[in-house]
Amino acid sequence: MFIGSIVFDLHIPYSSSLKEKRMVIRSVKEKLKSKFNVSVSEVGDQDLWQSAQIAVVTVAPDQKQVEKVMQNVINFVEVSFPDLHINIYKEIF
Repeated sequence: MFIGSIVFDLHIPYSSSLKEKRMVIRSVKEKLKSKFNVSVSEVGDQDLWQSAQIAVVTVAPDQKQVEKVMQNVINFVEVSFPDLHINIYKEIF
C-alpha cells in the first residue's frame, strides 16, 4: 500500500475577505474530491485572506497509481485555477 500527499500553498491575490477566500477554497476542495476521489483538507493559513494551505491525500496498492493520481491532481489545479499562485510539495510513503 502506498500513500501520496500533496500540500498546495495557495496565494489568492483577488481575495479581500475571509468569505471570498473560503468560496475559492470550497470550490477547489469540492472539485478535487468529486473528480479524483481523494481526501482534501485546508490545513494552514485559515485566518489569512489571501493565503491557504490545502492537503490532498490518496491511497493505492501500487506506487505508479499513486503517482498518476497525484500528477493528475496537480495538473488539474494548475489548469483549472490559473489566477491562483501555487507552490506544490508532494510525498509518497
